[in-house]
Amino acid sequence: MSRYYLTTAIDYVNSRPHLGTAYEKVTADVIARYKRLAGFDVHFLMGNDEHSQNVFKKASEEGFHNNPVAYCDRMEEEFTSVWKALHCSYDDFIRTTQPRHKAAVQKLAQAAYDAGDIYEGVYEGWYCVSCEAFKPEKDLVDGKCPVHPTLTPEWIREKNFFFRLSKYRDRLIKHFEAQPSFLEPEIRRNEILRLLDAGLEDISMSRAGQSWGVPLPFDPDSVVYVWFDALINYATAVGYGTDDARFAQWWPADLHVIGKDITRFHTVFWPAMLWSAGVEPPRQVFGHGWLHYGGQRMSKSLGTSVDPMDAAAPKFAPDAGPDPIRLYLTKEITYGTDGDFTWERFEERYNVDLANNFGNLVSRVVSMADKYRSGRIAPAGDGGRLAGVAAASFERYRNAMDGFALHDGVAAAYQLVDAANVFIADNAPWKLAKDPGNAARLDAVLFEAAEAVRVAAVLLRPVMPTSCDEILRRIGAPVAGAALQLDDARWQSAGERTTIQGPPMWPRSISVPSGDMALTGHAPEVVIRPAKEKSVEEIPAGPGPALAPAGPADDARIGIEDFLKVELRVAKVREATAMPKSKKLIRLLVDVGEAEPRTILAGIAEGYQPEQLVGRTIVIVANLKPRPMMGTESNGMVLAASADGQPPILVAADDTLPPGTRVG
Repeated sequence: MSRYYLTTAIDYVNSRPHLGTAYEKVTADVIARYKRLAGFDVHFLMGNDEHSQNVFKKASEEGFHNNPVAYCDRMEEEFTSVWKALHCSYDDFIRTTQPRHKAAVQKLAQAAYDAGDIYEGVYEGWYCVSCEAFKPEKDLVDGKCPVHPTLTPEWIREKNFFFRLSKYRDRLIKHFEAQPSFLEPEIRRNEILRLLDAGLEDISMSRAGQSWGVPLPFDPDSVVYVWFDALINYATAVGYGTDDARFAQWWPADLHVIGKDITRFHTVFWPAMLWSAGVEPPRQVFGHGWLHYGGQRMSKSLGTSVDPMDAAAPKFAPDAGPDPIRLYLTKEITYGTDGDFTWERFEERYNVDLANNFGNLVSRVVSMADKYRSGRIAPAGDGGRLAGVAAASFERYRNAMDGFALHDGVAAAYQLVDAANVFIADNAPWKLAKDPGNAARLDAVLFEAAEAVRVAAVLLRPVMPTSCDEILRRIGAPVAGAALQLDDARWQSAGERTTIQGPPMWPRSISVPSGDMALTGHAPEVVIRPAKEKSVEEIPAGPGPALAPAGPADDARIGIEDFLKVELRVAKVREATAMPKSKKLIRLLVDVGEAEPRTILAGIAEGYQPEQLVGRTIVIVANLKPRPMMGTESNGMVLAASADGQPPILVAADDTLPPGTRVG
């Protein structure tokens, strides 16, 4: 079995982690889980960076002046409780105050000193206390640190030991040329190549007059500079300085997952340090983007941070666990670029992606299997068109995940989820069940729909491990849990399965937003639900009883014969795009249970963004004559309510109603 050693950046413990910190850990965990699924023997490292002056200062403020390690012990518990709540599956959690790390730091520092790459000198320049890094004047923005724009760097002059980074410039350039994938994505690689082209200066690797840190082996009165110290943790964790056999087994690291603001440390400083000590550099570094909150960088100092524990149990779905936020962070952000989070957007995606789409699919398949085949389903063919979609999704998923395009990997799995929903609408099992002559076709439809759910759950398991394990249990998957392998996500047309009913995987959240409506465009909705005593398939296609009049009779009332002329039907939004040159219209492609989806232009752009509409179950007037509008033929009308001067609110149908169901 091939080994795969994966790490994240280690975190300062002067405050609790926020959701931006968690973004890195969750996405790295998705990679680790995918690699395990793909058959690798994975070693996944996370940890805390404790030899920071900010940490020492915070420890003193909290009453731990004489024992900062005790403060770090407390913060370890706080950090690991968050990572466990988010289901991060790390194999080792390192702390830079551990004895094993002191041994590794002193070994590497001594090796670099013996190689002639460390010398004594005087440093004078700008220093950002929050970054704990020296800042060249050319990197400052209006005299401020670009990472911490509210802080002014300090001018420092002190005796330090320096590392001969300039010596390794040419070797670094050759390494980037020989290993183009060493730093991903490409935008990060180009940033570092420009840095190398401009030349490198030697860097300080020690601080004088401080006791908080690892003492230099060749000058015990100085401690190793926090960044030089911290980078070595990746080697420490697999035995550098303590276990040569283990280090030979696991090094070099296969992937460092880090934030875009520290790529210079990991792809310039770190390889040079390792070469100086006679050690290979890591194979690859991935610099992800930042997670913003409502368009602003997520930061404790800016007041724009989000507690990951709140996201792991959101108020709109407190029992859903961490899988919804794991899906959001993986699916909604192109990996490698900056992303954005708001509570309203999170709730919107929860409803669209989980409650309405995947969760509804699971409930419908299991419910129909139970109703029509007592929960026992068997293959009755080779899979047909869904098998083809599953094969394409598998290949797209594997290529995306191998290339760390996590967002595209999730999209590949959802391609199959969407196809399964369309497949059910097209084949209408509730209709097949009414004719015994369609028994074989019904068997095939139920099994194929269930198999599509199984494949999608295997593909999405690295992202939503707990939920997908439960889905696999309900769907009667022959293999589940840790025994799963990537090849289990290939289509299988053999073996009887027993499905198990359960409550909704992700109950739909219906809440009225407050405060950030203008920011997110989120809007509430009016919901039509089926009668409780009737299942999805039992809802009649004809109109229901007439409603009692809402007010006194007058000549404006219509008769029942006029009302029956209007066909109100349930529709599922498949696509939504803004109409050019229109502030009100959105072009919808909706499934109404017909052979082909139909196009409807809806004047709802003041209340919704197009991406919010995909996956919604709505109500339309289905028998309007086609109407040309702005060069497009509109075939129907979407029902929406709007108070004076307020954005429109869609009239929505319960998600259990199949497209085409008559409303009346």
